[in-house]
Amino acid sequence: MRRQRSQELWQRAVRSIVGGVNSPSRAFEAVGGAHPIFMRRAAGAYFWDVDGNRYIDYLGAYGALILGHAHPAVTQAIAKAAERGTVFGTPHEQEVVFAETLRAAIPSLEKVRLVNTGTEAVMSAIRLARGVTGRNKIVKFSGCYHGHSDPMLLDAGSGPATIGKEDSAGVPPGVAKDIIVLPYNDAAAVERFVRNLDEYGAADGSGHDVAAFLLEPVVGNFGIVEPVPGFLEAVHAAARQLGALTIYDEVITAFRFRYGAIQDALGFTPDITVLGKIIGGGLPIGAYGGPAAIMDYVAPVGPVYQSGTFAGNPVSVAAGLACLKALQEPGLYERLTAHGGALARGLRESAARHGVPVQVNQRAGALSVAFTEEPVRDVAAVDRSDTAMFARFFRRMLAAGVNLAPSVYEAWFVTAAHTDEDIEYTLNAIEQVMATLHEGD
Repeated sequence: MRRQRSQELWQRAVRSIVGGVNSPSRAFEAVGGAHPIFMRRAAGAYFWDVDGNRYIDYLGAYGALILGHAHPAVTQAIAKAAERGTVFGTPHEQEVVFAETLRAAIPSLEKVRLVNTGTEAVMSAIRLARGVTGRNKIVKFSGCYHGHSDPMLLDAGSGPATIGKEDSAGVPPGVAKDIIVLPYNDAAAVERFVRNLDEYGAADGSGHDVAAFLLEPVVGNFGIVEPVPGFLEAVHAAARQLGALTIYDEVITAFRFRYGAIQDALGFTPDITVLGKIIGGGLPIGAYGGPAAIMDYVAPVGPVYQSGTFAGNPVSVAAGLACLKALQEPGLYERLTAHGGALARGLRESAARHGVPVQVNQRAGALSVAFTEEPVRDVAAVDRSDTAMFARFFRRMLAAGVNLAPSVYEAWFVTAAHTDEDIEYTLNAIEQVMATLHEGD
């Protein structure tokens, strides 16, 4: 496969862009690649790189895409909106329609606030939880990535874990002391925390200081990992006991597995929900919302300040509305689930034929692959998996024309644009690559 032009661009990029990439998740160091592939264009389920090679894409912009690249309804909506103005700095009708659409899809959202990214939405939700409760401590879970604001870069999984930096430099100790990290999928650890708050620095003689529990209800940031029975129950019980809030980060999960939020399928209602990625139809957006009694703490109604010049900008909102409308097509999620299931079965069966230890976690059209014999229920299992084998798998799939995220901690995302033929091609590539995985480079 020709990659000369990508190599030339890489050499230019490293001279002008830090690390040659504008997000560390795009780097290829973790998968042993000499340089990332530079893409020229995308349409449907496919990428074409600057050297003319075509790839079936399962990166899906790290979960931001579900309809595929350049979906006609979305691109037309973007073009029409841009003709009317790209940013107003004033209220406009479509942001009202968008908020109403989110409320109709997710019952726990009585009111929402639009922002620009998932990182910003999480940051704002944390501030809101602290403002509502008057407390400071946030409990998060190991390996769950909630964006790159300072307090969230402790044991953050996903991108940071890929490059071996679970904790970031530059986070002040005063920020870090207000974050408590517990293991995901460990109900006993949650219960132990509540019994021993002082041991975690979460209480003193005057009472406890826990504002909120923040988690992905289904993890998408060290692969796809579902909550084990009893875990979410333990988190909600702990929050109730402490009078703390629950914050669900549904940046990846909302509208990924069903039309609406995964919280409703799981049977739990958080106090605050954070959204992003899919709701923007491929453009930058974020949102957070919940009951009016909580959201009315946000300015200009309440004392918790948050604002943004580009929040609710008409182009992102138009793209989001077009995407959410398209997602209501009958049978779309059933098709995503069928394709995701076919890939998961194919991966397991091919690995078994060739004696390759593998764990494939899948829900609907999202899946993840780790080369290990132990079930993947937490980030530690991914840490212990055979990352060298994953790197070989990634490079050989890429050479076969299948684009995946360059990290064992990331997921595969099937989109509505993938066809039966794309799945068949991918399964054939998987079979060819699995047959060679025990061989070195």
